[in-house]
Amino acid sequence: MATTRAPRWTLPLPDLSRARAVVTGASDGVGVEIARGLAVAGAEVVLPVRNRDKGERAVAKIRESAPDAALSLVDLDLAQLASVAACADALRADGRPIDILVLNAGMIALGDPARHTSPDGFELHFATNHLGHVALVAGILPLLQAGRARVTVQSSLAARFSSVRWDDLQLERGYSAFAAYGSSKAAVSLFGLELGRRSAAEGWGITTNLSHPGIAITNIAPAELLESRRVGARLSRRIMDAGVGGTPAEASLPALFAAARPDAADGALYGPGGLMHLQGPPRRQRMYRRLVDRAAAARMWALSQELAGVRFAVRG
Repeated sequence: MATTRAPRWTLPLPDLSRARAVVTGASDGVGVEIARGLAVAGAEVVLPVRNRDKGERAVAKIRESAPDAALSLVDLDLAQLASVAACADALRADGRPIDILVLNAGMIALGDPARHTSPDGFELHFATNHLGHVALVAGILPLLQAGRARVTVQSSLAARFSSVRWDDLQLERGYSAFAAYGSSKAAVSLFGLELGRRSAAEGWGITTNLSHPGIAITNIAPAELLESRRVGARLSRRIMDAGVGGTPAEASLPALFAAARPDAADGALYGPGGLMHLQGPPRRQRMYRRLVDRAAAARMWALSQELAGVRFAVRG
C-alpha cells in the first residue's frame, strides 16, 4: 500500500513552460510523480501507457496539482517491440521536438520463481526494462535531436550490485527475478551512458544522465517485496513508519533533478542523499563501478540494436 504522508523534501525546478517531456511508466508509482513534477513546472507531458484506464487516472491525479497542465496519453507496451515501434511512429507523426525523456518504466517479478518471456521471445525483465527503451529511443531519435533533449535513465540500487551476464544474457541458466531485474537495469544504464557519449562525439545534441529512486513503497511494492501480499503490505507499512523508504513523491526527486535542473551534470548519477542512499533529498552520487566500463557500454550499445532490430540513424 502506498503512503500518503507529506513529502519531507522538495525540489525547485526551472520554468519548463516551453518544454515537451515524455515519461515512461508514468501511470503509477514514482513515474506519475515524475510526470506531476514536470507538469507543475509547466512542461507539456506525454505519458506512454500500457493500460489506458490507469493512464486516465494518472492524468486526473496530475491535474490535482496542475489543473491547466498539457497532458496526453500514447499507447506503449515496452515488452512488445511492435508496440514500441507504433508508439515511436505516433510521436514522430506528431512531429514536435522532445526536450526531456525520462526512461522510468520498469518491472520486477520478485516472488515468482518462473522465468517469463516477452511476445518477442526475450526474458521479460530484459525486454521491458531495457530493450523496449532502446527501441523507443532509436524510434524517436529525430525528435530528441530537434529538442536537444536531456535523456534521464532511471537506474536502480540493484545496478550497483548486478552485472550483465554476457554469456547468458537472457538468464536461461540459474534464473532469479532479482538477478534478471538487476541485469536489465545495468544494461539500460550502460546504454544510457553510451548514448550520451555517442551524442557528444558525433554532435547529436542529446545529453544523458542516470537517476535512481532509492527505496520507494508504491502500490506494487507489496507484490515485489514478498510472495504474500498480506505480509508484504505489513512490511511496507513498517518500512515507511521507520522512515527508511521514500514516498513516491520523494523518490521521484532524483529523476526530476537529473532531467530538469540546469545544474544536473551530463553522464552523472543522482539518487537520494540519505543513509545508504535509500531515501533523502536528491544528490549527485559516485557512478557505480560496473557502469564505468566503457567497453561494456559500447558492447551493450551494439548488441542492443541487434537484438531490438533497430539502428541509430542520425539526421545530418
